[in-house]
Amino acid sequence: MRHRKGFNHLGRTSAHRHAMLSNMAASLILHKRITTTLAKAKALRSYVEPLITKSKDTSTHSQRVVFSYLQNKEAVHELFYVVSGKIATRQGGYTRILKTGIRLGDSSEMCMMELVDFNTTYNVAKETATKVTKTRRGTRKKETVAATEPVAKPQVKEEPATENDSNE
Repeated sequence: MRHRKGFNHLGRTSAHRHAMLSNMAASLILHKRITTTLAKAKALRSYVEPLITKSKDTSTHSQRVVFSYLQNKEAVHELFYVVSGKIATRQGGYTRILKTGIRLGDSSEMCMMELVDFNTTYNVAKETATKVTKTRRGTRKKETVAATEPVAKPQVKEEPATENDSNE
């Protein structure tokens, strides 16, 4: 019986699974976005998020522990010096899984997995959007007063056209 076996074996031996997750985690850190199957992405999320949390502490010991998982110097350097700076204030949830449809060959669910703070599409939308604060009583008075006041048009004096203006 497989009671309380809490992770997906992905149809691989443990050595193959560990190598695959290590390579996928290094690719995710280096490229900030990868396309894979949904099952692999869910397994990768539980593999890479503790490593990203460990990167907040930039000690030598933390770097060596992360290197033992990733086995890629460039990925460890990118994680500790680029990614950790952006996720310093985030409490968790460093990755996002977006479903993209099914693969034609074997009908497996495909998805795109990305690091949350490196997606420029969502981050730009958050910066441009203004926060609307709501209270129990409804909207604030300043907003309602500004909305009901008529907008005065600026007075513009019209000057008679001269002969020089009409020729041009």
